[in-house]
Amino acid sequence: MIPAIGSSLPKVELAPTSGLVTGGAARIPEAAGAQSFGAVLTQLASDAVSTVKTAEATSIKGVNGEASTQAVVEAVMDAERTLQTAIAVRDKAVAAYLELSRMAI
Repeated sequence: MIPAIGSSLPKVELAPTSGLVTGGAARIPEAAGAQSFGAVLTQLASDAVSTVKTAEATSIKGVNGEASTQAVVEAVMDAERTLQTAIAVRDKAVAAYLELSRMAI
């Protein structure tokens, strides 16, 4: 079975926009259980490594005849999707860095 897109991704809770301004002073509520951006990236990176390792192990089992062709194809497709996501995130980070470096101080 193919999991829903984003079902295995960690949830990042953003501060709610309602009730932020009270009496003219802005306040940022503490979100219980919310993860920081760095923690989310760390979790995504470790999940990506795990996915690629699993795909590699499944591919080796497939070559040895211990795994079905469908299992090998699913594992390799998961690894490919993970790699494409990592490349897209890297490209966005590089583009953001280049944009910041072009800003006038």
